[in-house]
Amino acid sequence: MESAQLSFVEFQRFIAERYGEKDGQRGVAQTFLWFMEEVGELASALQKSGTDNSVDLEGEFADVLGWLTTLANMKGIDLTGALQRKYLQDGGRNHKA
Repeated sequence: MESAQLSFVEFQRFIAERYGEKDGQRGVAQTFLWFMEEVGELASALQKSGTDNSVDLEGEFADVLGWLTTLANMKGIDLTGALQRKYLQDGGRNHKA
């Protein structure tokens, strides 16, 4: 995973290889709680970002994506395929804003 650009396929594979065993031991319910905690941290960071330049929005977005990817792995969801079907297939007609 040394390329300048990272695909969802590569990232999802990396998360599975690096954290899969530990994630499996934790289970979906506990992992979902971790994910929600990260979403809460992102919400707080977004709120503070207008007044506090030290807020790490980039890191918070990355954490949320990492934990979401972990959940997808645990449930056998191919994120690349899901994104293609939901947002790109048929000109994006499956997406409801």
